[in-house]
Amino acid sequence: MADLKKQFEQAVADSKSLPEKPDNMTLLKIYALYKQASSGDVDGKRPGFTDMVGRAKWDAWNEAKGKDSKVAMQEYVDLIESLK
Repeated sequence: MADLKKQFEQAVADSKSLPEKPDNMTLLKIYALYKQASSGDVDGKRPGFTDMVGRAKWDAWNEAKGKDSKVAMQEYVDLIESLK
């Protein structure tokens, strides 16, 4: 677990300096995996129609609901590695 946590933290740092900005769908996947790995399942109410960005983020995170944090961490690491 310690190795995975280190890899995850390194991937978070690496995500800030990717060679090119990922498309919006990939960014949402990165966000959702990060939130699932660090905070667990989504909570709170879904944002309303006026908050389109917040709503998209909530929906993406909600799709990862039930995923184990270790699995989410590994998927996050793999995704960031594939974008380098």
